[in-house]
Amino acid sequence: MKELTIDYALRATWQAVARMYNEEAKNFETTMAVGFTLLSIDPKTGTPSTALGPKMGMEATSLSRILKSMEERGLIVRKPNPNDGRGVLIHLTPFGLEKRVDSKNVVLRFNEVVKDNVQEDQLNGFFQVMDTINKLVIDKKIYTKDSKTI
Repeated sequence: MKELTIDYALRATWQAVARMYNEEAKNFETTMAVGFTLLSIDPKTGTPSTALGPKMGMEATSLSRILKSMEERGLIVRKPNPNDGRGVLIHLTPFGLEKRVDSKNVVLRFNEVVKDNVQEDQLNGFFQVMDTINKLVIDKKIYTKDSKTI
């Protein structure tokens, strides 16, 4: 049997989680991407549209499409940023706040079930490994000019 790679385990697990979230989101007539966006918008003060993409790790084009559909569904409104005349703040509507609660409950349920089935020390180790991988990627320590790739 071939050795399981870290990359494969990450991708396969994330794809399974994303599928699960999308299936659950259908029960609320939405998608995982919309739920994630709802959770990324500050419910009290709104969030600058320019900060939303980086916060979510999304490209501007993809985010733009999601925001457009959310606006059409009455989940968000765009308002001028009072601190920056050129910017726009994304605010949740009352309906968006309602759907945000649904999204939050779905995520909390996932966390609760995982915590009930994984020992605390194992979960801490998981977070340490994820943090290390993230730092290695962000600091560009995996592929450098002098590294050899296959």
